[in-house]
Amino acid sequence: MTTIFFHGLDSSGFGTKGRFFAEHFPEMLRPDFEGTLAERLIIARKLIAGLNELIIVGSSFGGLMGACLAQEQPETIKRLIMLAPALNFEGYRPPAQTLICQSLLVIGSEDTVTPPSAVIPAAKKTFANLEINLVDDDHLLHNTYRELDWPNLLI
Repeated sequence: MTTIFFHGLDSSGFGTKGRFFAEHFPEMLRPDFEGTLAERLIIARKLIAGLNELIIVGSSFGGLMGACLAQEQPETIKRLIMLAPALNFEGYRPPAQTLICQSLLVIGSEDTVTPPSAVIPAAKKTFANLEINLVDDDHLLHNTYRELDWPNLLI
């Protein structure tokens, strides 16, 4: 099993959440991505090539990346944890058939970047085994992400 953190659009593997995961889960991969969604997905595909039972934690644009990879390679992903995922991104389309990987969506009720009113319906159309955690927070989830049950989520 491999755990990977995909950061958001304007962040890095060494941003706030990346540093949190480095401190608490040093075995977690935290690659840096730049460029368009397509360019980032090329790098991510190379990173996960040959791996199975992946647990992907994706924040914002990284959550979108995780959802795209889950559509492309559902057999390789054990669990997808999406923190305020950008499923409202213009180019995102839910699959014709819902995906069965275990999925957790954590989204802030005050999120104006990836509003729950747009993201939750897209997530429901994408994932059959979806747990939704609507929290009193904004897009960055700074009041929430540290408090999640990471030891159990990452097994």
